Amino acid sequence: MKKRTALFFAVSIILLAAAVLLSLIIGTRDIPLKDIGDTLRGAETASLYAPILERRMIRTVLGLLAGCALGTAGCLMQTITGNPVADPSILGVNTGASLFVVTGIAFFGVHTAGQYMALALAGAAFTAALVFGIASLSSGNTGVSPVRLALSGAAVSTACSSLISTVMLPRTNVMQVFRFWQTGSISGGSWESIRMITPLLLAGLITAFLLIPSLNILMLGDDIATGLGVNVPRTRLLGAVSGVLLCGAVTAAAGPIGFVGLMIPHLVRQCTGNDLKTLLPLSALDGAVLLLAADVAGRIVSRPSELEVGIVTAFIGAPVFIAVVRKAKVGK
Repeated sequence: MKKRTALFFAVSIILLAAAVLLSLIIGTRDIPLKDIGDTLRGAETASLYAPILERRMIRTVLGLLAGCALGTAGCLMQTITGNPVADPSILGVNTGASLFVVTGIAFFGVHTAGQYMALALAGAAFTAALVFGIASLSSGNTGVSPVRLALSGAAVSTACSSLISTVMLPRTNVMQVFRFWQTGSISGGSWESIRMITPLLLAGLITAFLLIPSLNILMLGDDIATGLGVNVPRTRLLGAVSGVLLCGAVTAAAGPIGFVGLMIPHLVRQCTGNDLKTLLPLSALDGAVLLLAADVAGRIVSRPSELEVGIVTAFIGAPVFIAVVRKAKVGK
């Protein structure tokens, strides 16, 4: 088993390195590998590619961070809810962020990337807190149950979606601006946006990895976990907070990108099992691989234009979602 796990880590690292390299090379104008090396060394002969490579480096770093965060957040949500089709949006983070952004565009003239990020983070935090507040009603001292959490998240997400439509549909100018952010893309990032989300991502990742022992026990069931000394409500709350930090930061920087947090933990679990000591880091690694690969694919399939990464991940993720639902026999 250890050899198999080591093999999966090695393959994931190799795939990640390949995805990073392809992300730097491929675009509307491909950059030869030699010129990438020359540009990074500061050679004068490669100055032609420097601005292009700068943009692609930002895009690649943002893709790495976003994929890592979404893979980790998805793993956390599936663990704390016991739901194999849960993803980071189960707490309404994406729709809450979208509602705040569209409201800012419509009523306050928001138009800069920094303003989008601030509103999206506020919306993600507010919605997650609202979901937890609703789920906590009448829960007593037992803490928030996974079912109540999922139902509250679905209700709040539906309400936010309705409000988004109410604000946006009568205002065609708002719709035009908002739809580019809503599709989810890492092409519009900047070093400043990366600096803004990095502390949140670090906090979320550190919290997630510190929770691994407690979450492993939590998978045995609430009663057993309580008997073994785990504070179940606190563990579930901290896991959700970590997921919100990760997903909220990514949504703020790149818009709502779906299916990564759903697909990756499920696929990794099929290969390695449920032990979070392996599952969580591999979900982070492979989330970054998937997001970068999807971004590269989006540049290739519609040259000289490109597809936003959120569209590509949805195209890939829909069949996986159907397969997961059928296998889990959800609703029976």
